[in-house]
Amino acid sequence: MRTEDFDFELPQELIAQTPLKDRSASRLLVVNRKEGTYEDHHFSDIVDLLRPDDIIVRNNTRVIPARLFGVKEVTGAHVEVLLLRDTGNDVWETLVGNAKVVKPGTVIDFGDGLLKAEFVEYGEAGVKDSLR
Repeated sequence: MRTEDFDFELPQELIAQTPLKDRSASRLLVVNRKEGTYEDHHFSDIVDLLRPDDIIVRNNTRVIPARLFGVKEVTGAHVEVLLLRDTGNDVWETLVGNAKVVKPGTVIDFGDGLLKAEFVEYGEAGVKDSLR
């Protein structure tokens, strides 16, 4: 499986920037695996939708607003970097857009020279990469 298999276009206006004041009004996607169907609901409907054998998966990850747009110093090619976790010693675990074309040792310039980072290494199967 490749990470590119999960790429899709998501219009900016469909990305929630803040939580709803009434969290029970949040949208809920219900998947029926046996029938292969999907239904749109609101989270407040969940009590009526759950059955004894259902499984609930909770994603409690936190995202820091750290998407950086940079330029490779040598070629001028544009690179998108999402900072995931500070691993210490000025090294960050990242997701690098087009990581296949960014090689270890590549210097990426952010903010017209205000910040520079070096691509250190590929992570597991090229999914999580490191920048210094």
